[in-house]
Amino acid sequence: MSKDKIFTADQLAAILDDERQAGRRVVFTNGCFDLLHAGHAQYLEEARALGDILVLGLNSDASVRRLKGQSRPIVSETDRALLLAALTSVDYVCIFSEDTPFELIRKLQPDILVKGGDWQVADIVGADLVTARGGSVHSLPFREGLSTTGIIAKIKEIE
Repeated sequence: MSKDKIFTADQLAAILDDERQAGRRVVFTNGCFDLLHAGHAQYLEEARALGDILVLGLNSDASVRRLKGQSRPIVSETDRALLLAALTSVDYVCIFSEDTPFELIRKLQPDILVKGGDWQVADIVGADLVTARGGSVHSLPFREGLSTTGIIAKIKEIE
């Protein structure tokens, strides 16, 4: 069941310690994932392929509002977490309330950090933490024409 993949940061840190002890490489990515679309699914599959375990840090509703404005998120953090956890490419989901995942990355200590192609590696939050531990940081190709903002704009045109 997808809710069995959703954990607090402390719970997940302990789980990931066991995963690493078993020799698995932990991949971490994060975002708002407000309206799940094909670009998200493709991105998460590519991120998962870089390691053995994919952890998704999900911005809380309050965090999304601070980053995207008062009209967002469209979908609640609980529903977004359940949808993302239902994807086979996602192993674990952890909701965080800060504006950036820095503290979550510090706590979870992933081996591989991934963001979408609209991010330069040097600008990815937590890259310094991951590389200091000998890990790697990747910026995956951006999918043109696939964005939550674009979907919202199309919906507004229909109104």
